[in-house]
Amino acid sequence: MRNHKNIHHISAFFLAISLLMLCTSGSLNAQGQEVRWMRIGDLHNWYSSLGAEIEVGRTGDETQQQDGLRWPAQFQFQDNVAAKSLWIGTTNFDDPILGQVVPHKVNSVGTRDFDPVADIMPDEFKMVGRFRAPLVVVDGNAATDNRLNDIVDEIREDQIQDRMIVSTFHSGMGISCTRKIIGFSQQNHDDYFIYEYVFKNTGIIDNNGTTRPVPLTDVWFHFQHRYAIGHEAFRCECGWDPENNINWGRNTVNQVVGQDPNAADFEFRASYSWYGRHSQAPANDLGLPHFGQSKPLAAAKFIGVITLHADTGPGDQTDDLFQPRTTQYLGSDDQEIQRRDPFNTSVMTQKYNAMSAGHPNQTHAQQVGNGFADIWGTDPGGYSQGQGFGPYNLQPGDSIRIVMAEAVGGLSREKAWEVGRAFYRQEPPYTMPDGSTTTDRMEYKNAWVMTAEDSLFQAFRRAREVFNNNYEIPLPPPPPDQFEVASGGDKISLTWSSNAESWPNFDGYEVYRGFRKSDTTFTKIFECDRSNLVNAFNDTTARRGENYYYYVVSKDDGSTNDINPGVPLRSSKFFTITNTPAFLRRPASEGFTDIRIVPNPFHIQARDLQFGSGQSKDRIAFFGLPPVCTIRIFTERGDLIKTIEHNDGTGDELWDSLTESRQLIVSGLYIVHFQTPDGQSDFRKLIVIR
Repeated sequence: MRNHKNIHHISAFFLAISLLMLCTSGSLNAQGQEVRWMRIGDLHNWYSSLGAEIEVGRTGDETQQQDGLRWPAQFQFQDNVAAKSLWIGTTNFDDPILGQVVPHKVNSVGTRDFDPVADIMPDEFKMVGRFRAPLVVVDGNAATDNRLNDIVDEIREDQIQDRMIVSTFHSGMGISCTRKIIGFSQQNHDDYFIYEYVFKNTGIIDNNGTTRPVPLTDVWFHFQHRYAIGHEAFRCECGWDPENNINWGRNTVNQVVGQDPNAADFEFRASYSWYGRHSQAPANDLGLPHFGQSKPLAAAKFIGVITLHADTGPGDQTDDLFQPRTTQYLGSDDQEIQRRDPFNTSVMTQKYNAMSAGHPNQTHAQQVGNGFADIWGTDPGGYSQGQGFGPYNLQPGDSIRIVMAEAVGGLSREKAWEVGRAFYRQEPPYTMPDGSTTTDRMEYKNAWVMTAEDSLFQAFRRAREVFNNNYEIPLPPPPPDQFEVASGGDKISLTWSSNAESWPNFDGYEVYRGFRKSDTTFTKIFECDRSNLVNAFNDTTARRGENYYYYVVSKDDGSTNDINPGVPLRSSKFFTITNTPAFLRRPASEGFTDIRIVPNPFHIQARDLQFGSGQSKDRIAFFGLPPVCTIRIFTERGDLIKTIEHNDGTGDELWDSLTESRQLIVSGLYIVHFQTPDGQSDFRKLIVIR
């Protein structure tokens, strides 16, 4: 079973290194693919040049099986997917490799593996953006995840989408695909991505561009989604531990709506999933509450895909409302169906039959009903969604366009905390979503969890409207393209650039601050509009000894908001949010008598306590320094391992315990030499126990 619990002064050198990292981060990873992140709004996901995101495909590390579709992405362990796949199948194919006509030819990537030579072959892969990620700096160093994870290859200032990933790939049967992944940072549209697929019978059958144009019959395009809701509880302990099982795979529940466009209640075609009840939970665990501590609900989310368009045929681009024609759920660990082999006729026939199986008499959710999802069915990995589009007959040059949107809906982080605390404390009455009250904490919890379904449907409707409007949505002002945070002795100074101020309806900035760690709820601490416009702010309310994280957003006057008129549209916090802390520094000393090294000794077994919650566990601090000095750190043998230039005029300097070669220091005695520009010097000893 594949489930495991288990703006100012930046040096030319720094800029050169940053550019080098930008240029190289999109290269092939260990899995033989390119990866790009879409991380501009509350939903983050990685995408592969292969055309689908396979299980543990980004890192190859099975401990990161739940990886992607992070929402709300500001917080740790919010991944909601384990694997995806794309299968393309046809009938009666004269296979040039096998030298025979096979009843079914299936090329596929995922859910477990891929072959980029003979099966699905990547071609072009790039990110197109309206602007590049801003330069974000804390105390002179790059301080943003976007430096590596928001790589824009091409700028198109006139495009509506904030980001668009474009990839092309070919298949061994001669069908090529162009996939466009579209994302918005506007706050009303940042919880979904739109996927456009154009499948074309080009006849290209290999990486050399060899063409073999032949008609293809009864072609199916099949997508699989193995959603994995509840990562936070899996990683952080949920208060109960299922035996020989885990609490996200086996009990995922899959629902399908809109199979019959003639039905009276037809609204849209969608498949979606949620965290179902687990038989080993102490009580009803819908939403994954923590039964032993006051913590947020870990799985108050619904996630799924909506079909926005599927061509009726290669010569008919009208939307076929009967597509997808297959919505069968699939065993996530079904070895026969999940197996990939483009030259094994038996394997390909089994996959083709699954792709073209039609609709089940009852959906997975209907069959599970009010029971325990983890003990329904026989597949040890639980069940995944499947959507099959077809059958199509494609002559050489024919193409089919399929458009879907993928979204996550759920309780805000604040509401998840509120409901989780109330559920744990058992202090009725509880306020229900409709404003009524109840004394039943289960009824209260479940009612709030089920509002996540409404949130998902709302995202589906917005994605559909945007697609139908040809992606025309009002855009927020761009973020400041530079944001700098500087720690000081009595304040933390923030400055930002003015590039957004020429935007139509621009109306100022807002600054937000987080406390102790970056994955926390941020509070607005400053705002200005056109009447008092500034590009700097000094945070004088910070407390000494604590870490602070910041972001700044540009905003308009609210006149263009398409969902909530009057509410300003804001640039995304993810463009400027810092991943490195700023903090108050002590005033400088006149000499060396006040110098202290903290902690000393440094003991690895006590490092969680030595600098407090949210601090770097390997941090060593030098306090009581002169305003300018050079700090040299030597081993007991006299080998120089680190030189630090302290020149910010304060009495503090921090070291991450790394040598000049980026190696973590080992146990031992170290000599620290302090020297001022006029030649005065002093020594201190540092003991490290690891």
